[in-house]
Amino acid sequence: MQQRSEETHAHILEAANRLFSTNGYDATGVAEICRAAGVSKGAFYHHFPSKQALFLELMDDWLAGLDAGFQLARQETTSIPQAIIQMADMVGSVFQNSDISPAIFLEFWTQAQRDPTIWQAAIAPYRRYQEYFARSFEEGIAEGSLQAVDPHLAARTIVSLAFGLLMQALFDPQGADWQKETRQSVELLLKGLSRSPTGL
Repeated sequence: MQQRSEETHAHILEAANRLFSTNGYDATGVAEICRAAGVSKGAFYHHFPSKQALFLELMDDWLAGLDAGFQLARQETTSIPQAIIQMADMVGSVFQNSDISPAIFLEFWTQAQRDPTIWQAAIAPYRRYQEYFARSFEEGIAEGSLQAVDPHLAARTIVSLAFGLLMQALFDPQGADWQKETRQSVELLLKGLSRSPTGL
């Protein structure tokens, strides 16, 4: 029974991801999601109180995976620059291989402009990542691997770089190897911040 419930939950998320990405959030109704997932409306509302809650869970799931990957990268490396490059590899891989369609991010940002609840859900991780990278840059400065720069400015720069690459990957998915592009872009940024004369 538990397994069946989990499978139903997953089917609804998968169907919603496809429909939100293809048709948009506003044009996708609960009835359409139910048809695509092969479930009743009763089953839908057993798992999700609303379409908005489903939409937010899609983002929460993706961000949770990203957070776990960042933690692992930090544990497996010996310096902050190495950790950030490993994180870049992971983010680049997500751009190309994510189970969440890239188009849904545009929907998420669009809806955030209209709905205060979604805006809060969007701005919270954005601010969290800025703080995370600010702390990382502070650690890098303390360990001597990075120059003494404003860690908050450096954090905003790397988050902006990630968002810019994501937008390019969304609009031109075949335009580049985005995993390679992400790594090389972050390496370029870190070379300018490194205290090593040879860069990284």
